[in-house]
Amino acid sequence: MAEKTLIAWTDHTLNLWMGCSKISEGCRNCYALTLTKNRMGLDVWGNSPRQITKAPWQNARKWERIASRGEPGLLGNHKPHLVFVGSLMDWAEDVDQLVEPRERMWLLIKECRHLHFQLLTKRSENIRRFLPDDWGDGYPNVWLGTSIEDMRVARRADDLRDIPAAVRFISYEPALGPLDQLDLFGIDWVIYGGESGPGYREHDLAWPRAMQRKCSETGAAFFYKQSSAPRTEMGITLDGKIVRKYPKPRRLSAPAMLF
Repeated sequence: MAEKTLIAWTDHTLNLWMGCSKISEGCRNCYALTLTKNRMGLDVWGNSPRQITKAPWQNARKWERIASRGEPGLLGNHKPHLVFVGSLMDWAEDVDQLVEPRERMWLLIKECRHLHFQLLTKRSENIRRFLPDDWGDGYPNVWLGTSIEDMRVARRADDLRDIPAAVRFISYEPALGPLDQLDLFGIDWVIYGGESGPGYREHDLAWPRAMQRKCSETGAAFFYKQSSAPRTEMGITLDGKIVRKYPKPRRLSAPAMLF
């Protein structure tokens, strides 16, 4: 799964399980629900059981072997490889079934020290309590992120900024409104994306322009993924330019036995 990915800001996507539930307006046209239900024929949403996957766990170990040899990832210019967790799941979802696989996820992350795992959630209030006991100042190979589609869920940034991490990032996707009042203190990276797919909602170019300025003022890296469009990656330029910057992870120490 996800040897190649359409997600422009990562090398690989890693879905250790599949399924989720909708919690805010950004979930209305969820591409993951459409993919798993219509293409895969899976009932893994809402109150239905999540499906724990098998192959992706070994895929991560294969990527680790490749990265440990110094080979570049799919993006070409990023070492270590970037791994998004996950496009068909929310790692911080509070479901009893996920307690054991989430514990195994952390063991896998510690095992794959040449990969940088980008953990994104809409459930920012759960991040702290679902971190491993030895988190400390953060794992050197884990980036923590939360999705913020408009100011109605801007408090997610407050949950995130209080947690130590090598990188703290915001996925401003699908962009549904301006984030002019969002405080970027403690945030290292903002990914902007207009909504894509059937029934997509139009964005206003004033929104990414304002966010790009805000990132420039605060020192956060700004990544313009796409405009709103029927398909992903349609319209990847902002005012005629490709703007795709990455953050510089903080240097963190960790017990030698772990990393």
